[in-house]
Amino acid sequence: MAELVERVDEQDRVIGVVERGEAVRAGWLYRMAMVLCRDRDGRYLVHRRPESSSRFPGEHSWLVAGAVGVDETYEDAARRELHEELGVEAAVRPLFKFLCDGELSPYWFAVYEAEVEEEQVSPDAAEVAWHGWLTEDELKAAMANWTFVSDSRDAYRRYLALRAGAGTPAGSAP
Repeated sequence: MAELVERVDEQDRVIGVVERGEAVRAGWLYRMAMVLCRDRDGRYLVHRRPESSSRFPGEHSWLVAGAVGVDETYEDAARRELHEELGVEAAVRPLFKFLCDGELSPYWFAVYEAEVEEEQVSPDAAEVAWHGWLTEDELKAAMANWTFVSDSRDAYRRYLALRAGAGTPAGSAP
């Protein structure tokens, strides 16, 4: 069965329900929820996508991500993706949202944060080929040297701007 998503406009207002594949092919906006995971020591969870993945095979990400379903909130989708990809049940906290000119298609990209401990993580092998915990400096070095999903790089730059006290990241909605 095809994955259904809500097609939205530039103000993130719902204008219809479509198959995600159709939204991607047509370049229509839809919604994505992302979660960055940190442990109590402040390390970031980074993972590599399987080589067999249809989207971004073998690339790294510091976010778990997925499309927001019909009648689903960004927050609910973020919690669902956290559970589906990492086997983790945890509260998520909103950080920022922006209109992303994604590599595959454009979409609204809502970024959340969750505190997760290493022993909680039981990744789905269909989604995660490898995972590890990186300090802030190690993540910065990885971003410079590893192949990351482009949209996760965009979110990383915006996250750094937010943490630097720049307020709402450029192009973001609160």
